[in-house]
Amino acid sequence: MSNYSDVQRAVRVEEFRIWFAWLTGNFIMAIIMNATKEVAVVSVITQVLMLLVFVALTVALFRMTGASNRKAAAARREVLGDDCPG
Repeated sequence: MSNYSDVQRAVRVEEFRIWFAWLTGNFIMAIIMNATKEVAVVSVITQVLMLLVFVALTVALFRMTGASNRKAAAARREVLGDDCPG
């Protein structure tokens, strides 16, 4: 059984990677939107698609972060023997 500090460190690294991927994805989307802003039809289509991708990335971000926090809470309860939920 690993100790709680190892679990905390792993969760922190995992959450950092999730947030970094979200930020990088949004940066790439901004570059694509900027590149297509001169072509009217393509610009509108790109903006709509990027909005949908942004919403999907944000939902995934919070779902993955929540799952990571639940995993950390379960590990804390296991390591510390704490029976209180949440």
